[in-house]
Amino acid sequence: MIRLTDEQWERIWKHFPEENIPPGRPGRKPIPTRKVLEAVLWILNTGAQWHMLPQSYPNYKTVHRRFQQWCRDEVLRDVLTDLANTLRDEGGIDESECYIDAMFSSAKGGGEDIGPTKRGKGVKIMGIVNRHGLLLAVSTHAANHHEVTLVQLSFDFYMIEAKPENLIGDRAYDNDKLDEELRQEGVEMISPHRKNRKKPPTQDRRRLRRYERRWLVERFFAWIQWQRRLLVRWEYYAENFLGFVQLASISILLRQF
Repeated sequence: MIRLTDEQWERIWKHFPEENIPPGRPGRKPIPTRKVLEAVLWILNTGAQWHMLPQSYPNYKTVHRRFQQWCRDEVLRDVLTDLANTLRDEGGIDESECYIDAMFSSAKGGGEDIGPTKRGKGVKIMGIVNRHGLLLAVSTHAANHHEVTLVQLSFDFYMIEAKPENLIGDRAYDNDKLDEELRQEGVEMISPHRKNRKKPPTQDRRRLRRYERRWLVERFFAWIQWQRRLLVRWEYYAENFLGFVQLASISILLRQF
């Protein structure tokens, strides 16, 4: 059984609307949102199908419907943004140095925004974490897009106001056009040069020392891969899969309090 602690629920409850059923109307009573959220967390953790939800949780149809509503209304994104900014206000987030990377998730059931690759059809989960490994942005995209083209889209999901001074990535982000675009926004892109690079080097070896700490973003992806629902995308709608990714990220941030 997966249960939220009272402290965890106290931090996020205000973002989750309770189901409003007029008093006196015949039919079932409204299901408390906390129980619905715990049921979705069970699905996220186990990777099970919706109809396999244990009887100790609310009916799976109710849980699925409420989860889809949260995804449409971007409730989970609001929770993530609130948690990240609370941590920043408390001094728990330093955004001066951040790390970016992507994770591939196969999509065997098809659906929206899925792209073909050599590894099969799937999606990319893009993540940006700070120098302590805490999440600042997470998004999902069709896997056939190159990571260089997804950097700016990732910033559309950035959860705090101030962008990083330094953004560190692997060789996939070695792109002079991207460097210039980010530099105009006050962000310095740091990544090793590709082996087949033909243009003159642009990276300072001293600044490349920051690349040694890129394991922080890899650790974030290792954490969310413990949630089996993210290993394979079974959701047809892209917003529902993104909702699961955001929920896994919420679980990580809640541990920081």
